[in-house]
Amino acid sequence: MRLPLYQLDAFADRPFTGNPAAVVPLARWLPDATLQAIALENNLAETAFLVRRDGGADGGAAGGADGAVEYDLRWFTPAIEVDLCGHATLASAAAVQRWLAPGAATVRFHTRSGALTVTGDGRDGGLLTMDFPALPPKPLDAAAATAVAEALGQQPEAVLAADKALAVLADEASVLAARPDLRRLAALPHDGLIVSAPGRNHDFVSRFFAPHAGIDEDPVTGSAHCVLAPYWAGRLGKTALSARQVSARGGELALELKGARVAISGRVAPYLEGVIELPVTAA
Repeated sequence: MRLPLYQLDAFADRPFTGNPAAVVPLARWLPDATLQAIALENNLAETAFLVRRDGGADGGAAGGADGAVEYDLRWFTPAIEVDLCGHATLASAAAVQRWLAPGAATVRFHTRSGALTVTGDGRDGGLLTMDFPALPPKPLDAAAATAVAEALGQQPEAVLAADKALAVLADEASVLAARPDLRRLAALPHDGLIVSAPGRNHDFVSRFFAPHAGIDEDPVTGSAHCVLAPYWAGRLGKTALSARQVSARGGELALELKGARVAISGRVAPYLEGVIELPVTAA
């Protein structure tokens, strides 16, 4: 069995920056064990698998009533399947527009987190915008906040959580200098830890650590900004925000809080096009 494989750098305007994601289109779902094995073999933060569901066939134009192409979408880290992933959704939309359904201006993905719509033109590095849920964080109780501070190795100005924990630090230098205890982080009852602060050239900066999912530090994390956007919008008194994730690779995001949703925009740089060879028994 041969499966197409695309690798793209999300939240990046050129290769070797942003967050790399693998995108694997399927004609039908394969066993979960096979999907997880492919993700482990790819050894990227996320591998996205998608199956077209709007009655169209890949290689053709859009088929939905509003001109959208529609896919079921799932995301796997090397260790687990996750409920929401931003950078691999952005990469999937760019792959659809570039290779699978050229000319589609709207791509709609059906996921564990509901319908996620991506608009824009990502074929040649244009800006793509994802419609994601906003997840406002709430302050943690004293014991939970202490556990986060101990794992981080410093006392944050504030500790909050939605699905992910959020530690707010004083400044960008503190975020860059953070060296959390990954073993302790993995034991926390949260979907990873975001560390964030006001930015020097952006409204805010962040880093994200998810050792429980097999990702010590994620280069650029769209889903973390579902938590960060409502927090910083409230703190800064503005709904349009500029953000940078200050990992080693780094990535730029533009955000707009729209009530219970957040628009997350970024660019995608294609890197690799290939084929996966699987034994028939893997199907």
